Amino acid sequence: MAHYDVIFKNGTLVNHDGEGLGDVGVRDGQIAALGALGGDSADRIEDCKGLHILPGVIDSQVHFREPGGEYKEDLQSGSLSAVMGGVTGVFEMPNTNPLTVTKEAFDDKISRATNRMHCDFAFYIGGTHDNVGALAMLEKLPGCAGVKVFMGSSTGSLLVQDDDGVEAILSAISRRAAFHSEDEYRLEARKPFQVAGDVSSHPVWRDAEAAMMCTKRLVALAHKTGKRIHVLHISTAEEMVFLAENKDVASVEVTPHHLTLDETAYTRLGTYAQMNPPVRDAAHRAGIWAGVDNGVADVLGSDHAPHSREDKAKPYPSSPSGMTGVQTLVPIMLDHVNAGRMSLARFVDMSSAGPNRLFGIARKGRIAVGYDADLTIVDLRRTETITNDWVASKTGWTPYDGVSVTGWPVGTIVRGQTVMWQGDLVTPSIGRPMRFLEALPAQG
Repeated sequence: MAHYDVIFKNGTLVNHDGEGLGDVGVRDGQIAALGALGGDSADRIEDCKGLHILPGVIDSQVHFREPGGEYKEDLQSGSLSAVMGGVTGVFEMPNTNPLTVTKEAFDDKISRATNRMHCDFAFYIGGTHDNVGALAMLEKLPGCAGVKVFMGSSTGSLLVQDDDGVEAILSAISRRAAFHSEDEYRLEARKPFQVAGDVSSHPVWRDAEAAMMCTKRLVALAHKTGKRIHVLHISTAEEMVFLAENKDVASVEVTPHHLTLDETAYTRLGTYAQMNPPVRDAAHRAGIWAGVDNGVADVLGSDHAPHSREDKAKPYPSSPSGMTGVQTLVPIMLDHVNAGRMSLARFVDMSSAGPNRLFGIARKGRIAVGYDADLTIVDLRRTETITNDWVASKTGWTPYDGVSVTGWPVGTIVRGQTVMWQGDLVTPSIGRPMRFLEALPAQG
């Protein structure tokens, strides 16, 4: 008879074997056994009868605003929002103040996050014209998810809008790099299309062609340099068709808001629907769903980008782009599962196996022996209404306030420790840096 630290019993496991009833035995933070463990003992037993046990959900695009924007969000509050929504790990973005573009700034974020964030984490290093010579070293730092480049929608040195600058960055690195793909030249030329006070002009200004032009440029540079790219938050049907022809170099992220909202959101939500790239019409949304259905889309990222109510209340275009999303990723997507828009297996593929496959996260992304015991435990039959009061982000708002969903996160398990259970924070502040196969430190 074996003994474990904890056994998660009687749940429906969703992993590489498909779906089936089974138990998960955890020892020293890792999965030690799967199957029928009724004859074994444990220090603690969690009964998961009627629940589904998924691999821990990894949100591979969040903005937690620390340092520099802590009045909107910080690493602790953002990660609390994550675990309350069933997310066990996040990749956080470099557009902080100071920018995460040096080893000193990166190390500072790792220090701030370790044993303070509630989930495990990795940070992107920003790729710029100025730090290109250091990127080969920076992308291999422990806890680094890779290089992130803004080809549009940024200011200061994080904006790399020119082909020469992007080519230099790709030539300097070896890991997969992530890109915000909107053509800055077209965005500048189309600024007259912004209508003061009318946020529905946002997708007219930042039109579909601005995204498509940039993605074509980016793919050409990836082929030229022989490097891998990850195109973030696809918002157009045309990009999805184009990227299907370039899967040798390009991986694809989609967001819950681009899969859920359409142009009617601007009437209902005003500037709270303002995002970059924009929420577009139902035809583009259908095209993005087609990319989910046919496998072109690889991963889900929330692009959690919180702003205070005071900032969002400013008249367009003074209002900032961005919305909360890390806490609602799981319930919104499970509602799509229950509505028949995607299978549960596809959700798992995009939220845990996908990040593992693209970025080579060590010991994460699967329910398998030898992997970290990161689990997202959900009740697929539970119907709840998402509310602003439920959102743990400092901003205290969600674009889905008042939306009823079926499918709800009831447990967030990080390395075998129950962090959230039935809406309560059980074990706070255990977050550690993720490790990546392409940047493992030498041992011995």
